[in-house]
Amino acid sequence: MTKSFVAGATGLTGRSVVETLRSKGLPVIAHVRPDSSRRDEWRARFEEMGAEVDVTAWDEDALAETLRAKAPDVVFALLGTTKRRARRADDPSAETYEAVDYGLTAMLRRAAERSGHGPRFVYLSSMGVKPGTSNAYLAARARIEAELREGALPWVSARPSFIVGDRDETRPGEAIGSSVADALLGALGAVGARSLRDRYASMTGPELARALVAIALDPDRDGEVVEADALRALA
Repeated sequence: MTKSFVAGATGLTGRSVVETLRSKGLPVIAHVRPDSSRRDEWRARFEEMGAEVDVTAWDEDALAETLRAKAPDVVFALLGTTKRRARRADDPSAETYEAVDYGLTAMLRRAAERSGHGPRFVYLSSMGVKPGTSNAYLAARARIEAELREGALPWVSARPSFIVGDRDETRPGEAIGSSVADALLGALGAVGARSLRDRYASMTGPELARALVAIALDPDRDGEVVEADALRALA
């Protein structure tokens, strides 16, 4: 029975991934930051779902030991920060795309390799990722995808468009962008451009979670980058 370790479990997509896995009766380890002010709340929520909660510190040695001991078959990397969070952080260097979106994900990937168990690494990337981009958000994800290609783990990367739903914090840019994009794409779909609409339209957290779980459980997708339209079809 496939066991999963979900990093970023407290985010919109992460919560839905935990819930989707548990709905299939699969064992899940939901990672929560040990310094989270809501750690007890998250523990109660995930344990109510039937998930195990892990509070290993963001330290490569500690994570490698946890993954070695718990031996998950799949590691979900669903980590990310926002510009707003970076601006309000007491230590902005701890909440940048470089530190979180790249740094913590890269740490998790290395820890998974070092665990000796060889888990499948399911990475939440983004539409628009390409080498050499000047966009910091996309550049962080391009670096992770490059490291996955060069690394020793089986992996799959998902590149959704906008992700919408009830977050614990608001993302005005994403909300506005998804609304405008969906309106334009809806108009294009009405005049026959359905493939374009399906490729770029937003997805909800539960929709994306269903797609992520589907690709995580499909070994034939090893080494594959799954674009937004394919994710929508799987959802």
